[in-house]
Amino acid sequence: MQSDVGAARLATAFLLICFSLGCERAAPVAPKLDRNGPVTVVLPAHGAYTGAFIDFGGAEDDVALEEIEEFEQMVGKHQAIIASSSFWGEQSFPMANLKMIWRHGSLPLVFWSPWDRPYEQRKGPDRFSLNAILAGTWNRYIDDWADQARQFGHPLIVSFGDEMNGDWFPWSGVYYGRGHIIPGTSELKGPETFKRAYRYVVDRVRRRGARNIQWLFQTNNFSYPWEKWNYGPNYYPGSDYVDWLGMSVYGQQFAEEPWAEFWPLVKWPYEEMAQLDPNKPIMIAEWATAEFPKSGNKAKWIRDALATIREKLPRVKAEVYWHERWQNEDNSYSNLRLNSSPEALAAYRKAIADPYWSGDLILRPITTR
Repeated sequence: MQSDVGAARLATAFLLICFSLGCERAAPVAPKLDRNGPVTVVLPAHGAYTGAFIDFGGAEDDVALEEIEEFEQMVGKHQAIIASSSFWGEQSFPMANLKMIWRHGSLPLVFWSPWDRPYEQRKGPDRFSLNAILAGTWNRYIDDWADQARQFGHPLIVSFGDEMNGDWFPWSGVYYGRGHIIPGTSELKGPETFKRAYRYVVDRVRRRGARNIQWLFQTNNFSYPWEKWNYGPNYYPGSDYVDWLGMSVYGQQFAEEPWAEFWPLVKWPYEEMAQLDPNKPIMIAEWATAEFPKSGNKAKWIRDALATIREKLPRVKAEVYWHERWQNEDNSYSNLRLNSSPEALAAYRKAIADPYWSGDLILRPITTR
């Protein structure tokens, strides 16, 4: 009994102290989010996601966890987005790649390209031509890909037929009538064919129930050829078919090209893209420049690029750096990798360390009834 009295006195004293000091009741601990359950990715209220493509081979799909981890250690930050490709010539869905990326805590970005081996540019349409897609020739492949995307079950972003306003990929508008008018309409034949194919693919994938996909409409920042009919907005399939607006922004990639700073490369294309829909988030889906010390300062280019996105492009909610190196036909190298020089890597590490650039996904559970 004596011990009970002592305990009661201690409890009373504690309550009096709490009353005088204003003790707060401990908040209940929120249950840990199950990433394998139904979730959606939320955009940062302030800032943007950071991500990368990490030189995953010629078909851009040789994804390896070791390379992702080494890249993250090199740049000093986890990557919220990991990009890779799914070329139609492979006739497969990259399930293993996507599972690896998601388990790593990153959002997969897939460049889904209707392109056949040997994946050479400026060769014109191949067996996966836009006309063949619209004719239903590849319905089974599209359906199988969609079914597996649905089975994957986690969020992913898909960029179908990117940079269509260039002249290098077989789905480019230059190969489908360019700017000629479709008889009886006011529609431009090249862009209209692409738009129809884009809608056809998205509609078919959605009918298979792959609602975990967010669709990215991705142009090149400037059009080649630089003709009015080929401007990026002419290819826009409509807001019902697009979740993200995106663009590629590259500086000098080859020795014979001129050096170009980031702001002139993105200013007008960003304004053009932002006008397509006032509410869609924008992604710099590919950006990089090669190391050409005689032409320009890559470290400064990187610093300026990230500062420009942060300070002048408020609609941008994700940026994905293209970390790749390749050998050209003249035996020169185009080295876009961030570690092409110690100065370039140091510039990136310092800039990306700012908390404005989020390397961790914000997830929200999807409630079902």
